[in-house]
Order: sequence, then C-alpha cells, then structure tokens
Amino acid sequence: MAKNKSAFQSGSGVWLWLGIALITLILDQLTKIAVVGAFQLGETLPLASFFNLVRVHNPGAAFSFLADAGGWQRWFFTGLGLVASLVMIYLLRMHSGQRLFCLSLSLILGGAVGNVIDRVLYSHVIDFLDFHYAGWHFPAFNVADSAISVGAALLILDELLRVRRGK
Repeated sequence: MAKNKSAFQSGSGVWLWLGIALITLILDQLTKIAVVGAFQLGETLPLASFFNLVRVHNPGAAFSFLADAGGWQRWFFTGLGLVASLVMIYLLRMHSGQRLFCLSLSLILGGAVGNVIDRVLYSHVIDFLDFHYAGWHFPAFNVADSAISVGAALLILDELLRVRRGK
C-alpha cells in the first residue's frame, strides 16, 4: 500500500489528473458539437421556466468581455489559455499527490483547453447553457466554463483547508 501511495505522489501520478482534464475536454467538445448540429445561431429551446438551451458565439472572454475588440482578442485569449495550460501541467506534475488541488487544476485545464480549441477552430467560443429567473439573465456558458468555475471554487476550498490545517 505504501508503494502505491509513493507512486501516486511521484510524477507518474500526473496521468490521473491529465485523464480527468481529458475527460472534461471531451465532454465539452462533444456537447458543443451536439449544439452546433442541433441549433442555428441564436436559436433557443426552453427546457424549464429558468433554463434554455441556446446557441451563442462569444468572441470575447467570460461574460463577453472584449467581444467587440476587433479580433485581436482571439489570439490574446488563445495564447493566455495555452500559457495557463502549460503552467497547470507543470503544477500537476509537481504536486500530483495533493488531490483536491490537482482535481481543481484538472477541471480548469480541461475547460481552458476546450475554449482554446473553439477559439482556434471557430474564432469564438460556443456557449449554450442559458439560465434566467424573474427578469435576471445570466450570460450563456458551456461545459468548459462550468469546469473552470467548479475548479476555481475547489481551488479556493483547497487553500482554505490548507490554511486551516496550518493553524
């Protein structure tokens, strides 16, 4: 048993985390392919009083930040995503034994690469999850964005737990 733990904590443990990132990436891309195949741009399918499926193209970043910037943002966010991905792979390799930390980075990595693929292939990110309630409307997002958000929340939790253990 001790032998398995040391193998998990060594650099070889990085494969588990990269596998989680790959699963996240595949789920993201498959859902986007399904949406593109089923919906025209702007088409909406109400599924509940608070939720629609919709096909939206976002050339900017989160919440359409810099969407109207003239095109340079495509390559800026692509480059930023690639650099962040390399840093996350390095961190996964160096800290593969820290489960919550690595799970959070794996989700963020899979989501970041999913959105980078969209930017490279289509010059925009495909969003389709649309939540609204009582006149309030959250911007549409996708599986990659969800993975990034969950990963960021887990990263914060990991840090809070680390600080608490240190006291």
